[in-house]
Amino acid sequence: MIPYHGTPIGGTLQDKNHFLLGRHALVPFPRRDDMAIVAENCQSFVFDNGAFSIWRKGGTLDVAGYIEWVEEWYRHPGFDWALIPDVIEGTEADNDKLLAKWPSYLPGVPVWHLHESVERLQNLAKSWKTVAFGSSGQWSTPGTDAWWKRMNQAMAAICDERGRPICKLHGLRMLDPAIFSRLPFASADSTNAAVNGGSISRFGMYPAPTAGQRAEVIARRIEIHQSSPVWMPEEQMDLESLWATA
Repeated sequence: MIPYHGTPIGGTLQDKNHFLLGRHALVPFPRRDDMAIVAENCQSFVFDNGAFSIWRKGGTLDVAGYIEWVEEWYRHPGFDWALIPDVIEGTEADNDKLLAKWPSYLPGVPVWHLHESVERLQNLAKSWKTVAFGSSGQWSTPGTDAWWKRMNQAMAAICDERGRPICKLHGLRMLDPAIFSRLPFASADSTNAAVNGGSISRFGMYPAPTAGQRAEVIARRIEIHQSSPVWMPEEQMDLESLWATA
């Protein structure tokens, strides 16, 4: 599984270079501060349209400006794909309209929001190489019991009898081992390292001295884990856990 770490990264230029060297990054359209460093140092990178930030803070996504930015970078050898513009709490019609406007020559990934119908997810999975999962509505917080029940419904709809999804899957804000280790994700992202590298309290009495070094610790703790090769229904997963501890 590819772990995409959200940028920008805090600290000095040296911290940024050290952290991003050889890693995979997610660059959000509203915060392109580290784009040059990402392009020089990362194995690969993806673009985020910034819809989640806009949803939290208010505002309107500059769709034309975002597409222009993707067009500028998609030929770079490290560029993987860009999230197609979406509306977090929008209707399926709202998001289908945005999908229809996406240029077919640009490597794009649509977002299926958990509040949308499973039928829409199935249609996206049949039409696109990769589909991103976005937590929304009553399932806006990844990892809750209700969220897991919804994810199990989604997985049941797009996985075969052996638990293999019919397309590649990406987890938005799901770069948590407790989440991605149970799901057949090809990739996932989060800003955990970037945001919490600045927090000294979470490291107890022996914190690394700089924000960049603390971000490095967080990233390495994530990267030692791997996603599940297949999806297992929740009841089967619970049963296997019991066998493992017997």
